[in-house]
Amino acid sequence: MTAKPRLVVSTGAGISAESGISTFRDAGGLWENYPVMDVASADGFARNPELVHRFYNERRRDLAKVRPNAAHDILRRLEEHFDVHVITQNVDDLHERASSSKVLHLHGELMKVRALDNPSLLFPVDYDTGTDPDTRMDGHAVRPHIVFFQEAVPMFEPATEIVAQADVFVIIGTSLVVYPAAALLQYVRPGTPVYYIDPNPGQVPAGVHIIRQPATKGMAILENILREEFRGQ
Repeated sequence: MTAKPRLVVSTGAGISAESGISTFRDAGGLWENYPVMDVASADGFARNPELVHRFYNERRRDLAKVRPNAAHDILRRLEEHFDVHVITQNVDDLHERASSSKVLHLHGELMKVRALDNPSLLFPVDYDTGTDPDTRMDGHAVRPHIVFFQEAVPMFEPATEIVAQADVFVIIGTSLVVYPAAALLQYVRPGTPVYYIDPNPGQVPAGVHIIRQPATKGMAILENILREEFRGQ
């Protein structure tokens, strides 16, 4: 049996925004209520861990109120014909709730916390779980399982290995200015088709197919393109 083509998809805030999740950068976004370096940096956590815990408690409660959208659903549906790998900058669980089977989170996950004394020790939490500096899980003090500014991105290297094996690479809903995630494009093999879905796309190399649409409309267009391109495979 012929192996399915490997479709690697890099998703950013734009795909989650259509489900109603606030972003930091957009007008009316979280930056207007919370200075990003207070709630999303290593220094901010060291300075005021209670504020950081409270911020991510609120994000989990907000996440419970939203659902995956059509773009998430199409990515799951494409697994019928492709070996789909999702690499997301988003910390929400919408890809998982849409039943995508292979999801790598570059920047951590809202629905997990980790031990302060052992970064590899993770604990799942519920949408209504509240943590604070005094919380202990199996005897460990915990912090949000989020990659803060000023911290390394440990999943970047595994992500580059996935991208390097792509037969098709797709970028959805990201400005391509947040590094290292924006650098994933550099690991695509020469000659690999690349599609970029965003209503306001950033600068990309020549040869990238730009679909100037929000994630839901853009993925509907791309699904038709891919089905036609790989028909019979």
